[in-house]
Amino acid sequence: MHADVLIIGSGVAALQLAKKLRQDLNVIVLTKSTVRDGNSYLAQGGIAAAIGENDHPSKHYMDTLEAGRFHNDLDAVMALTSEAPSLIKSLFEDGCMFDMDSRGSMALGREGAHRENRIVHGGGDATGKTVIEFMLSKTSGNIRIIENIHVIDLLVNEEDGSCIGAKGKDAHGKVHRFYSAHVVLASGGCGQIYEYTSNAVTATGDGIALAYRAGAKIADMEFIQFHPTLLYKEGKALGLISEAVRGEGGRLITEDGEPVMEGIHQQEDLAPRHIVSQTIFNLLNEGKSVFLDITAIENFNSRFPTITAICEQSGVDISLGRIPVSPGSHFLMGGILTDLVGRSSIPGLYAIGEAACTGIHGANRLASNSLLEGLFFGKRLAEWINGQPLLTMANPLRSLEQGGEAPVSLPAIGEIKRRMMKNAGIIKTKEGLLKQLAWLKEIQIEKWIKASWDHLSPDEATRACMLIASYLVTVSALKRTESRGGHFREDFPAEKNEWLRKRVIHCLITEKDGKNEQIKAEVAT
Repeated sequence: MHADVLIIGSGVAALQLAKKLRQDLNVIVLTKSTVRDGNSYLAQGGIAAAIGENDHPSKHYMDTLEAGRFHNDLDAVMALTSEAPSLIKSLFEDGCMFDMDSRGSMALGREGAHRENRIVHGGGDATGKTVIEFMLSKTSGNIRIIENIHVIDLLVNEEDGSCIGAKGKDAHGKVHRFYSAHVVLASGGCGQIYEYTSNAVTATGDGIALAYRAGAKIADMEFIQFHPTLLYKEGKALGLISEAVRGEGGRLITEDGEPVMEGIHQQEDLAPRHIVSQTIFNLLNEGKSVFLDITAIENFNSRFPTITAICEQSGVDISLGRIPVSPGSHFLMGGILTDLVGRSSIPGLYAIGEAACTGIHGANRLASNSLLEGLFFGKRLAEWINGQPLLTMANPLRSLEQGGEAPVSLPAIGEIKRRMMKNAGIIKTKEGLLKQLAWLKEIQIEKWIKASWDHLSPDEATRACMLIASYLVTVSALKRTESRGGHFREDFPAEKNEWLRKRVIHCLITEKDGKNEQIKAEVAT
């Protein structure tokens, strides 16, 4: 099957790209589940944009850098925050229904680490659903969405190393090849490699693993954001409690009613996520329980209908005014290294959304910058592709195939998640990371990286992707001997100037003699 543009993933970045591409281009969107089963659809909080009377993109810029602990790409952040107001305006004028205030203007909420009210939301706490449904309603005839295709490999031209397509399996195990001059990975992050997560079950690091196997550069995988407030009951994380709740007056307290964030940070409950998450994690380790006190929020049920439903389904009575919470993995700041258009280190391969490492988020994403980043890079990449000559691939060149014998079996998903949470979670140590790396080597991770996956079922391919993502996170966390943003090393608890804006970059390298395939991680500015 051929396409002018092949998009793997179906979140906000993917759909924005598809929507903005020229209508004479044949576009195929592949998604391993359904188009409504992903992190974008689940997003509660909103989209950040400096559209308030007292706000300005320069303020949004500085808040983004502060949250990212200045590990950000400055040019990328400036471009994003400057264009955010026009992106919101364009969506609104096209018919996307954002929530309005009593004056008839877009209602603006506030979340952690924002110094101004600048969060646009839809459906109360269903912004992702609002935006995705709007974009699906605007899908034109040149776009074909194919669900339940699990991509297991990228196709790489053996002559010049360019990406020329992808190989995937359908629900019946049949292999399909999709060829395209432009292959875009918009497959999301890898939150599901952890035991506690807010992420959709589809967020297993697939695009990152596929890009790494194909030889693309991967960066900043040590920077995992843990959201402070997941609904927590009987040792299980049951859903996200949006930061917007704290923005509306919710406060974190212990079972005795003591404020959790008082004296910890000047912004208290609206401190950056990594600080709040680490504080709650330490209290839970001491055997204490942490709750979100919502008694100060009027009309909670109507303002947060999604959260209300999650609590009701989980048997948590919000009329008591307390929601039990715990931190869990939420967002990946790293991913496939790209430029400011979305191009990866492999010609013909692009990455946008959470699968990409664009430099926008630095070491820790500012709340509600994720949907914004998807909108921004979806539009920017579309503009670039629209300006390229139409390339035909009637006779695709022979592609390189992964080879080698795979190990006999894969560990269960539950075991992968538990080990990552314990050894490479919110607070990391050299001892724990080395233990995790030893386990990954014991199950022959390097063979899984290089082996053919043609024989794997979708479930097995998912586990293989999770293991590769786990490996990249673990090695990166070992390399970075400091704490910054979402990366906290108990044995190196301070930021170090020598690490500022230095990245841990991974690339699978095949030596010229054809004998020695090596997995390398380098540190680069």
